[in-house]
Formats: sequence, C-alpha cells, structure tokens
Amino acid sequence: MFHDQPTPFLSVDKAVMTANIARMAKFAAARGVSLRPHAKTHKSWDIARLQVQHGAVGLTVATVSEAEAFARGGFSDLLIAYPLWIDEAKAARIVALLSTTTKLTIGVDSTVSATRLGEYLSTAEHADRLRVLVEVDSGHHRSGVTPERAGDVALAAQRAGLVVDGIFTFPGHGYGLSESRERAAQDEVRALAIARDSLLTSGVNCRVVSGGSTPTAALVNPQFSGADPVINELRPGVYVFNDAQQWEIGSCQPAEIALSVVATVVSMRDNRVVVDAGSKVLGADRAAWSTGHGRLLDYPEARIVALSEHHATIEFGGVPAGSEQPLEYGDRLRLVPNHVCNAVNLVDHYFVSSSAPDAPHLEEQWQVHARGANT
Repeated sequence: MFHDQPTPFLSVDKAVMTANIARMAKFAAARGVSLRPHAKTHKSWDIARLQVQHGAVGLTVATVSEAEAFARGGFSDLLIAYPLWIDEAKAARIVALLSTTTKLTIGVDSTVSATRLGEYLSTAEHADRLRVLVEVDSGHHRSGVTPERAGDVALAAQRAGLVVDGIFTFPGHGYGLSESRERAAQDEVRALAIARDSLLTSGVNCRVVSGGSTPTAALVNPQFSGADPVINELRPGVYVFNDAQQWEIGSCQPAEIALSVVATVVSMRDNRVVVDAGSKVLGADRAAWSTGHGRLLDYPEARIVALSEHHATIEFGGVPAGSEQPLEYGDRLRLVPNHVCNAVNLVDHYFVSSSAPDAPHLEEQWQVHARGANT
C-alpha cells in the first residue's frame, strides 16, 4: 500500500516507536518518577494509548483544544502545561472539560492569572476535579515565575479557591550541545528545589514536582544514594519519535528515530538532489547550532541544505549521490525533520508500518487527532 502512497508523507516505524515508549517508561520507573508524556508531539489517540499501556499516569498537552481532543479520545487525566489567561469563553470550555475528565490540571505563573482562574472556575461545576501547578522558570526564560516567588503564586491560587498540587518547569535551554543539556538539567533541579521550598514555606502543598524534557530526561535522578531526588514527574514528548535535533545533540541514536518524511527525488545535480518535501511538511525550524534543515535516515552524512515550501535540497558532502547504490530520479528517501512536533501538525495522518520480525507487513493509517488544536 505505502509504495503507492503519493509523496511526501509521514512514515512511522511502529516497532521503533514502541521501543522508545517502553524505554522511557522503564527509565522513569527506575528513577522513581511518574511519566506524563507531552502529547503535543504526536497528537494521536493511538500513540497516547500505547503510552498509557506502558504506565503513563496521564498526558500533558499545550492548549485547551488539545485537552478537548484527548478528552474526546477517553483520556481523563490531563495537564495543560501552559499559563492560561482565562476569559468567559475559555472558562466555559474548561468547565465542559471538567465534566468529561476525572482530573484536569492547569498551569499558572503569576498571582494575577491565578486569581483570575479562581474567579472563573473555583465554584464551577466539577471544580473538585481541577488542580493547579505553578510554572517555574528554570533558565529557559520563556514563561514561569522565578523559583523564589513560586510560593506567592501558589498562595494566590489557594486564596482564590483553587487546589494547588505543586510545581512544574520546562528546561528548554537544554536544546543544545551536551554541555547545555547537563547545565539545563542542573538548573532545573536547583530551580524546582527552591520553588518547592517556597511553596512549603508558604504553607501550600507541593505533592507534584514536574520537569524533564527529552534532552534532559536522561539526567534526572541519576542515583538516589541518600540525596534529595527533587523531581517526581517527567514530561518528555519528542522521545516517542525523536528527530534531527535530538540526533544532533546526542539524546538519541539514528536507530531510535521512528518518524521520517518519505519524499521522492525530482531533480539531481552532482552531489545534490532535490526532493518533493519542503517546509509545508518538514516544518521550518532550524536552531542556530543545527547543521541543516534536517537529515536523512539512510545517509547520515547528508544534510538538507536548503528548504522552500515544496522542495528540499540535499547535499551529500564529500560522498557523491552516485556511489555503491546510485540515486535515481523517482527514488524515495527518508527525511528526518529537525523538529518533529511541527511536522506532525502539518498532516492529517501517519502511515504506520513495522520493522519487527513478527509483523513485517504491518501497514496502518493513524489519524493525527489533535492537528491544528492551537487555541
């Protein structure tokens, strides 16, 4: 079936993906932490079910509409890891969500937003299912309160009639070279420890201390040995597929990349080829440290050196396109996007196959259920 599928399309190797899911679940269990994977990466009920089957305690989402999409899929323990600004319309949507979930947690990072959240939701129907986590800035400098002020935000939420469960952070500055990952992981633990103590000093419960990203997850609670592990919940997302960014910063190996964009060679010249997959399927993200606009799963030395809407220019460096296995017009290549989350949000379906010996002919089409759920 897939050899007839028009290119470009997103191909998922189910065996590799399932191994990634199982590996992270085992890792979290060994570190004594709960796993609440970020579903904004895959946006799929099918994949979320696999994560829950492997022990995930719930899901993390980025928006109210993502929460709505996963609630429709039967997922009832959701964290919106975002400092929402509530208005009447959004409050009505959250009230509707509370009627379909057993637990909904929302992020806040200021006394103003916490107070407003309480004004709209503390007396709503099923408000007993609503929880709050205070977002802490651990060095990424996006959203999040400074660790020392976390107790103030938590106290404001509590006074507004909300139940505070704890704190969370996103160590996004770990997206870089290995030195950046280690520094970000250290910053994360330090910030969360200060924030936790700030809540406790304010007399507010801190049952949940949530952190972790795919680049920094491997550095969480490396050993207990009497030390305070601080983090008790992890929220990685990209690990389920991995991508070119994770490959380049060393948090995954090529054999652990489960998603690729299948594209067709449409033009060739010397050591360059052009394929029919551009930014409208690969996404346009390119970090300052990245070596290209993406990589090739079967040609590790190659780089995508130019990207337009419907074309990707691939350079093979010192290795000409024609070697032991010369490329030809019409050949299909597996491209690895820099940032897989963006690539997923550009398509309606995955085309899922398996490299497992017991299912060599598996071919399925899975929906991207939360595609475009940005509000």
